[in-house]
Order: sequence, then structure tokens, then C-alpha cells
Amino acid sequence: MSEWDIKKLHILRTLSERGTVTATAQVLRMTPSAVSQQLSNLAKQLGVPLLEAHGRRVRLTDAAHLVLRHAEAVFAQLERADAELAAYAQGEAGEVRIGAFSTAVPALVVPAVRALREAAPGISVRVRETEAAEAYELLAAGEVDVALSLAVQAPASPDADTRFTRESLVADPLDVALPAGHPLAAVEGLRLADLAGEPWIFGGSGPWSEITRAACEGAGFSPEQAHSASGWTAILAMVEAGMGVALVPRMAAVRRDGVVMRDLAEDRPRRHVIAAVRRGAAGGVGVSRVLGALRGVVVGRG
Repeated sequence: MSEWDIKKLHILRTLSERGTVTATAQVLRMTPSAVSQQLSNLAKQLGVPLLEAHGRRVRLTDAAHLVLRHAEAVFAQLERADAELAAYAQGEAGEVRIGAFSTAVPALVVPAVRALREAAPGISVRVRETEAAEAYELLAAGEVDVALSLAVQAPASPDADTRFTRESLVADPLDVALPAGHPLAAVEGLRLADLAGEPWIFGGSGPWSEITRAACEGAGFSPEQAHSASGWTAILAMVEAGMGVALVPRMAAVRRDGVVMRDLAEDRPRRHVIAAVRRGAAGGVGVSRVLGALRGVVVGRG
């Protein structure tokens, strides 16, 4: 029987995610030579080649991908074991680390922490604000236990990514921000398609860019990106100056003099706020309590 080494399998999985030995070494705080040596030893233990040369880099062999498919089940089972052991040892106690994008922190995470102080005072929560696009990287690396990210649509079931269990917490409506003097600012029954010819302001990449583009394309047009920004202060300042229009999440509750927020009632676009945990970890007392508190906040928001 082949010898399966969990530590080495974790290195192999990280290489699959990061793409290069150097990036893998940086994430795992190892030297590139140590990464290569560990993977070479794993290949000997399993009796199959795991890496092959690809130009100046290496890539995973078919055998390596087969190994990883089975390893994901092992990692999930270990997460469940850790969760059960923590529940046994700590009961209603322990620390849960949450990674969340900026607007989710005040709208969802802070109210959830307040609720947990009353319902489960033994569980402490450590919050890390992060870009939505980085949430899964932090979760996979074990740096957070619950990750809040964004998506155009709710996650499909069964989940395509076997590393995580994901759920849509809330479908957050998007309003359009217009300069106060814009000809469409007071038009009745404003539709997203009415803004097809406008210059748009949104981020250059990541989930928010995808959400804006998907919303506009769903309304029948491709938005002309006049300016790129990710912070709401910058975006709304440009809208106020008449430099373009933008979609703004209702959850952000951002308001600025000189900017009119319009509800797109007919074809209202939405962004999905996704909560993700490592597969197998949802049964842990702390993680399940945090997820429950987040769901409670969403229900309370109505």
C-alpha cells in the first residue's frame, strides 16, 4: 500500500493552487528547494511521478491530479475530526477567524459578533478585512476559518470546488448612482438598459468588476468603463463630478451630496454575498455558531 503523507499532500495541493514552486514556498514559508525535496519524497512514497518539466516551470502529472482528487476527501475528513475534537475539548469556546470584504464588515460581521457575545460568549471572533477576490486564498491557506466573498450568482449545488462548502447569505440589491443633475436622475421607471450609453465607473478586475459587467450584459449591453476604482469614496466622488455612473450595493448604504441613488425596480441586479468554509469544518461548534449568527443578521435585515 502507498504511503500517504498529509504534510506532503498539503504541499502538493498548494502547488496546484499557486502554480509555481516559488509561490508555493512563499505561502508555506519554506524554501523552494525544500518544497521540491518534499514533493520528490512524496512521489517516491506513492510510486508515481507527480511533476513534469514544462518549459522553465513544472506542472502536475495526471497521477498528481488523481492523488489530489482523493486527498481532498482526506483533508475534509481531517477538518471534521478537528471540529469534533475542538467541540469535545472546548465545548462552547474557541476562536473563529473571519475574512470579509469591506462592506460586509459593518453590515454583517459586526452585528454577528454582537449577537455571539450574548448567545455564545465563550467563542471569540477575529476579523480580517480583505479583498473579496482574496477570500478563498486565505481560506485555503488556513489563515481564516470563514470567508465572505462576492459572486454574480449563488453557488451551484453540488459545489464544483471540492475544497470548500459555500452558501449564499444574501442577494444584495444594486442601485445606480447618478450625478444630481443627470437627465435620467428623476426619470420614472428607470431601467438599467437606459444607461447603456453612459460612461461607467467600476473596478478593473475581481468579483465587483464581474458583477457590474454581468449586470449590464444581462440588461443587453456591455458597459463602457470610463474610470476604474474600487473604493466607494472614490467612485461616488467621480459620479458627483459627472464623470460617469456606477452600480452601488444596497448593503454599502453609501450616500453623498450631489449623487442620486436610483432603485432599478424593473430589472434590479444583485450581488451574492457568499460564506465559505473549508469542507468538513462547518460542523465545528465555533464555525457553525458564526455561520448561524451571520444568517441571523440577514434574517434580521429582512
